[in-house]
This record gives sequence, C-alpha cells and structure tokens, in this order.
Amino acid sequence: MPTALVTGASAGLGAEFARQLAGRGADLVLVARSEEALEALAAELRAQHGVVVEVLVADLATEEGVGHVVQRIADPGRPLDMLVNNAGFGLPLRFADNDIADEVRHLRLLVEAPMRLMHAALGVMRGRGGRIINVASTAGFISRSTYSACKSWLIGFSRWANDEYASDGVTVTAVCPGFVHTTFHSRMGLAAGQEGVPRFMWLDAPYVVRVALHAAARGRGVVIPSLRYKAMIAGSRLVPRSVSTRIARRGRM
Repeated sequence: MPTALVTGASAGLGAEFARQLAGRGADLVLVARSEEALEALAAELRAQHGVVVEVLVADLATEEGVGHVVQRIADPGRPLDMLVNNAGFGLPLRFADNDIADEVRHLRLLVEAPMRLMHAALGVMRGRGGRIINVASTAGFISRSTYSACKSWLIGFSRWANDEYASDGVTVTAVCPGFVHTTFHSRMGLAAGQEGVPRFMWLDAPYVVRVALHAAARGRGVVIPSLRYKAMIAGSRLVPRSVSTRIARRGRM
C-alpha cells in the first residue's frame, strides 16, 4: 500500500488529510508536537480502515524536530509515496509589535521546514514517483505581513518544483484555501466570530482536502479551492496594492 507522511496531523486540515488518505487505503506517518492527539487519531484510523499508522512526535520549528522527520523520510527501507506539508500557525499581522523570536519560529515552520522535507522527499521519490502537497493559502497572493510572504514563497516554489520534477515522476501541488473551519483561529486565541468574516467565505476542511488530493492526482502545481476565492484572487490583481492590503488586514487565511 502507498505510504503518506502528514505534518501538523493532530488537528485541522492535517487530521482531515490523514482521514481521507486512510479511507483510500494509504498507510500513514503522522507528525505533530502533540503525542496524545496523534495517538488518538492513529488508533481511530487503524480501527476504521485497517491501515498501518506510525506516530512521529516532532516540533518542526526546531533543528532537532526537522532532522528527526528528514531521517524518517530518507529511510530507504520505508519509502514514502506522498508528503503533505501542512504544519503551521499564524501571528498577529502587526509585524513590528510581534516578538521577533515568534516571527523567526513562524518563518522556520512555514518556509524552512517544508523546504527541507521536500528536499528529503525528492531524494527518495525521483525516478520512482511520488506526490508532494504543500498547504499554502490565498493569503500568498496578497500582501498580509509575514504569513502572506511565507505562503507566497511556498506557492512559487511549488509551482517551479512541479514543472522541474515532472520528468522524474514527482508532482508538487500548492493548495491555497481561504478561511477554513479548523482550530487554526482558536489556537491564536480568537473566539468564533472575532474574525469579522462573512459566513459564505468559510470552507469546510473535507472539501479542501478532496480538492487538494484531486489536484495532486492531476499533476497541478497550484490549486485554489472554490470559485469564490478564484474570483477574489483574480479581482485583487485589478485594484491598487494599497487597497488590497487594507482589505487583507481582516482575518487570517
């Protein structure tokens, strides 16, 4: 059976990726900081789908954590068929007011970690095939502090890598959802309704993951779930950057 490694698998989109992949018969390597949450999800997936689930506790914002996961990815005796880079967190948008240590950790988790895990995955996938999915954001197409900059890098790098390594049988897909019903916002200390985002703008995690897996299967470099967000991103290119930046200050994507 194929084997997929999912980061940030303890909740949100990561847990949904794990559930849908297990439902398709894939064995899993689940990565996150919370061992208790990972073990609970692993037990659920083993019972429901009869798949093999490995738990890997690691903080990908640290050198030790990234090295631990890189070592697992590069293991020639247990090759991976899919890598899902999903781990991440958000920060308040006012960069100058944030603790710089938090910003550095943010950068490491959203840029350095996926880059290093991709590098390790390409080392074992090239020639034998594989899929890499990078969870980016529609924020990557607009100006929204360091979160936007990190996601913009991930989108650009995914697009390039998808073209570069297609001949090696490897696809790289950046999935760019907007607002998604997950625990992302509550972990930032924001209660329901505090984002000031209309209800119709929210997407469900199962839908986003289905779109991502379908796009990866088709070899697409970038995918934006839902027509409403595709239209918004297209429209944002037609207005002055100063205007789109003011609008983008609301919420988290």
